[in-house]
Amino acid sequence: MTADASPVPALDRIRVGSAPDSWGVWFPDDDQQVPWQRFLDEVTEAGYEWIELGPYGYLPTDPARLTEETGRRGLTVSAGTVFTSLHRGPEVWDATWEHVSQVAELTRAMNAKHLVVIPSFWRDDKTAALIEPPTLTAEQWRHLSTGMERLGREVRERFGLDIVVHPHADTHIDTEENVARFLDATDAGLVNLCLDTGHYAYCGGDSVKLIETYGERIGYLHLKQVDPEILADVVKNQVPFGPAVQRGVMCEPPHGIPELGPVLTAAQNLDVDLFAIVEQDMYPCPPGRPFPIAERTRRFLRSCGA
Repeated sequence: MTADASPVPALDRIRVGSAPDSWGVWFPDDDQQVPWQRFLDEVTEAGYEWIELGPYGYLPTDPARLTEETGRRGLTVSAGTVFTSLHRGPEVWDATWEHVSQVAELTRAMNAKHLVVIPSFWRDDKTAALIEPPTLTAEQWRHLSTGMERLGREVRERFGLDIVVHPHADTHIDTEENVARFLDATDAGLVNLCLDTGHYAYCGGDSVKLIETYGERIGYLHLKQVDPEILADVVKNQVPFGPAVQRGVMCEPPHGIPELGPVLTAAQNLDVDLFAIVEQDMYPCPPGRPFPIAERTRRFLRSCGA
């Protein structure tokens, strides 16, 4: 540091971790993904102490075994992840709750406090085929908001977890307009947000603005960046999310947008403890690619004060 350089403020309310997603893991079982043991070994070596469960079934689902495997590596679970399609109405509740209960049970057993809720895609996540219209009707918006509130209430009462809903490309909660509509339609006491900086930028959103506008609704962060040149082509040609990832639209920090330093500073200014879990979508990817990226990303985040 030079004599006139200012020290980087410590982001002491931000707890940095990583996730199977940063190792190219999108599915519970896929021969294009690294084995779970390798993920745990490498995420530890890269310098992270917090991890997410990833797709249910990728990591061991027996709590005793998972506790042993994470504990001997010095890792702690921050959250589980579930996928929902609550905009389809009450008829999907039973199937949704069966899936949610399974993941929530393991999440609670690992002493984590958050359940990341991802709305269902309107494209198939493997074939990119259109599944349903990308725009919801007014009735579907009501189903979505009331269903998420019910989910938040049930998950808290039965498992002691808080749900954080994850805006995501190729889902119905994506753009600034749709994220604001969702937040305005839901109870802050039951439903908060997992702000994924990459997905929000992918859909045209400003993460710092969102944090400053809806700070009380930000319950969790995913750290990710997009390559603006690739994104411009993706938007121009309406490329589905899966093929866009294969083109490298989600890039290694700090080479994309948004700048993560200002995002982390805005989050720190909320004066609440927040997880900031690194994700870099890159399914599929060569097995040797994730680890060096994870190491460099951890060093970069330390330079930001995290």
